[in-house]
Amino acid sequence: MPFLSRLVHRFSTVATSTPKIGSISNELYREKDLKRLVDKFKKSSDLERFRTKTGIYKDTVRRLANAKRFKWVEEILEHQKQYKDASKEGFSVRLIALYGQAGMFENAHKVFEEMPERNCKQTILSFNALLGACVNSKKFNMVDGLFSDLPKRLGIEPDRVSYNTVVKAYCEMGSLDSATKLLDEMEKKGVSPDRITFNTLLYAFYMNGRFADAEMTWQRMINKNVTPDIRSYNAKLYGLAIEKKTKEAVQLVEEMRKKTIKVDVFSFNAVIKGFVNEGKLEEAKRWYDDIEKSDCAINKGTFTILVPFVCEKGDLEFAFELCKKIFSRRFALLIRNCCSLLWILWLRNPRLRRQKSCWSFRRQMITVVTI
Repeated sequence: MPFLSRLVHRFSTVATSTPKIGSISNELYREKDLKRLVDKFKKSSDLERFRTKTGIYKDTVRRLANAKRFKWVEEILEHQKQYKDASKEGFSVRLIALYGQAGMFENAHKVFEEMPERNCKQTILSFNALLGACVNSKKFNMVDGLFSDLPKRLGIEPDRVSYNTVVKAYCEMGSLDSATKLLDEMEKKGVSPDRITFNTLLYAFYMNGRFADAEMTWQRMINKNVTPDIRSYNAKLYGLAIEKKTKEAVQLVEEMRKKTIKVDVFSFNAVIKGFVNEGKLEEAKRWYDDIEKSDCAINKGTFTILVPFVCEKGDLEFAFELCKKIFSRRFALLIRNCCSLLWILWLRNPRLRRQKSCWSFRRQMITVVTI
């Protein structure tokens, strides 16, 4: 019994002395000092379970990159190479992707080139990760070279993920004809395009005013038995809005509902944008009310589309109500832009100044302006 008790005690001591990943994650999330965050992250990396938590890595890299602390991004990611995980392709793929997330393609490329030194095989997985890092870092001019040269060197064939990444790069560059040619090449090579392929092309064509090309791509998608989803329909709705074909956009929303495709806030915003482009205030307001009645949450895009238009049309009271909602939802990027507008609304509209409920809001506005 004494021996058993000691054994139980030993195991319980080990269990209690190993920190829980959840508490480590919370501590890192709450840490405001970025240098201390880096030190704590590196120390936590000694725990094998911690190194499996992709979300913690992504969040930490995002925070450092947003603060332009790229040296510290490099510090925590280079620190990972000392662990045995570094010999696994999956771990290198993660480092490549994280460097891409931070816009640090040169570092991502270095991780890729070092893989053989760590006895780590380079397959289609790491190739795709490098392509993705290149696109996420906006090094679009380098994508072609990687796509044409690396597969030969590695003895691999690009797959659907590879093609989709390059299609995205071409679309981001505005080289939409090149993206379409790559779609043709995919099919010739026996690689079937999927919904991601078509949605990338649809969004680029519709948003760049190439409505006819978008419609041909839509038909090609149907012919390939690829079913359009909410992203496909939203791209088309924005295309109709740009073309000032809002009546057709409304009909398309009805079609979506009949097909049980759930309309989201981006669908509503697209229709509102269409009415704004056509100068139809009442219709835009009615669709805004429909968002309020639905289970969709109004987003920043809704206000960005509506507020300038409503002011231009002289509906100052509605503009004031929109600005109040921006404040209540704490959309930081929009609040300060609204402040100057609100002063104008306040000065121009005596009815607003007579409403008692507006005075407390005015005080909030003054507080924001003086911060």
